[in-house]
Amino acid sequence: MNPEVLLSEGALGLGVELTPEMLRLFMRYLSELKAWNTKINLTSLRDDRDIVIGHFLDSISAVRFMPEKGRLLDIGSGAGFPGIPIKLVIRPLEVMLIDSSHKKTAFMREIVRVLGLDGVNIVCGRAEDERNGIERRSFDRVITRAVGPIPEILRLSEPYLAPAGRIILMRGRRGGDEWAAAGEKVKDRFKLVDRSEFTLPYGGQSRAILAVELS
Repeated sequence: MNPEVLLSEGALGLGVELTPEMLRLFMRYLSELKAWNTKINLTSLRDDRDIVIGHFLDSISAVRFMPEKGRLLDIGSGAGFPGIPIKLVIRPLEVMLIDSSHKKTAFMREIVRVLGLDGVNIVCGRAEDERNGIERRSFDRVITRAVGPIPEILRLSEPYLAPAGRIILMRGRRGGDEWAAAGEKVKDRFKLVDRSEFTLPYGGQSRAILAVELS
């Protein structure tokens, strides 16, 4: 199965219908990612199928947790995941991407330019740095993709959250157990308001997405 069909049918399996223009942009993203990956290590996934499943479809799985418009902060974006795929699906969303790697932020700036995406800003820095220039208390969603222990992620994400905003935690198959283990540490400040446990199309990898609000 070619990567475009793989992506289209896989996205449908996640409840997201990709338009021909979205598919075209995703395929351009795939091409650029592979080209850059021969020079700098953006991702350990090299094969078309692995990238489509492990990065594109994994990112798209978070779309249902997003508002139709508003502001999204993606902490630890790497090569743009999940923030850029989410933006490709929900174009009105304003997206801020932050990563501490100069090489990865350089790639993200280039792919945003190549794909012609408006409303995307990229910061090379760390979420815990108060001088990173990112506005506090201004994001409707703050998302992370398995970048550390849940209590630490919540601590880093909370300062950026707008009133009534949500922190979206993208985790592996043990995501539910991780939340249960973190519960005693975070229950006074945070509450779990939505969750999804599923298997990625084709790949068989188990995933959990947790939506958290301030208590």
